[in-house]
Amino acid sequence: MRTTITLAADVAAAVEGLRRCEGIGVSEAVNRLARDGLAKPNVVSRYQHASYEMGERIDISNIGEVLGLLDEES
Repeated sequence: MRTTITLAADVAAAVEGLRRCEGIGVSEAVNRLARDGLAKPNVVSRYQHASYEMGERIDISNIGEVLGLLDEES
């Protein structure tokens, strides 16, 4: 397939670097870099929330009671 694309400066630099290092053409360099990018697995990091025992002194299972206590302190 033949097409015209515009490369970002960093991508163009990577293509040029690979082309010079390997002695290959622009098309081959772009294809290699694209294949390398496609071959890398998409690693999705899972968010892990850190929680710590804070030693609460009130029962927080009843939100109405907690809000009442907070209103009394104001």
